[in-house]
Amino acid sequence: MDRIYRPRRLRTSATLRKMVRETRMDKSSLIYPMFVVEGSGIKQEIPSMPGQFRYSVDRLEEKLIELLDSGISSVILFGIPDHKDEVGSGAYDHSGIVQKAFRMARKQCPEMYLIGDVCMCEYTSHGHCGILRGDYVDNDKTLEVLADIALSQVQAGADMVAPSDMMDGRVAAIRSKLDQAGYLETPIMAYSAKFASSFYEPFRDAAESAPAFGDRKSYQMDYHNSREALKEVMLDIDEGADIVMVKPAMCYGDLIRQVKDATDIPVAAYSVSGEYAMVKAATMQGWVTEEKMMCEIAASAYRAGADIYITYYAKELAACMDKGLIG
Repeated sequence: MDRIYRPRRLRTSATLRKMVRETRMDKSSLIYPMFVVEGSGIKQEIPSMPGQFRYSVDRLEEKLIELLDSGISSVILFGIPDHKDEVGSGAYDHSGIVQKAFRMARKQCPEMYLIGDVCMCEYTSHGHCGILRGDYVDNDKTLEVLADIALSQVQAGADMVAPSDMMDGRVAAIRSKLDQAGYLETPIMAYSAKFASSFYEPFRDAAESAPAFGDRKSYQMDYHNSREALKEVMLDIDEGADIVMVKPAMCYGDLIRQVKDATDIPVAAYSVSGEYAMVKAATMQGWVTEEKMMCEIAASAYRAGADIYITYYAKELAACMDKGLIG
């Protein structure tokens, strides 16, 4: 029997396989998340995320230089204050921990692109992402605070802000505040489809942001829903989001693809702490090969449609791109 169609012809060499690769990845699309704490001389490993650290501002530069040397030019910063209160005032304090980090990074590493996570959970004594009314997060009262947080971060040196709170109307509130202050060119990357996920647990350890009571299901999304995710994305775009995000990434490839197909703006995917921790744990047990697994997980997000990939493996993925293992 004559076989006209032989798909294996295009798999006969590494050069040919890479030539016809459908999914392309680049270091410039990687964003590395970092945790900044008060104090000095601190580089503290996070127990639930081996290989990840909390840095004091004076130790931040060494990591930023290391990332730049590896080809990673974008970071998103999360601040962990010494003092927390009911209204999360440290989040918008011009002398707050993340604002100090932005000023230092802007001065010492001007070529690094700096993104600010806009939320309140690390800064509130109750661990929720907004202003409480009883035990319920008051959406509209929270909006003004979120806008103040975003403005304070941009004034401190952030190039982009990324609201992660999931309050209704937050993108519009932030866009209005930034525009009124003259920051018309500052983009917003919205955590548009952020699900109430068990994959966040190591992050809550890292950022000391676990809620003191209840959960976040009244504002973060139900992971059963996809049409609702698209609704959230479209609302954020209508309010002025320049980039939309799906979070988590690994179990949400279907949502990444749906968002990609339904929109005409860049789509980000956040490979969250639980994804990282699972690979690390399995690697430490000798059950998987870390490099191969992290590459496959990353490729799946890009294949689904992600243009931007936020990952704790950014430096390692960059090295794999250099070696031709991925990209």
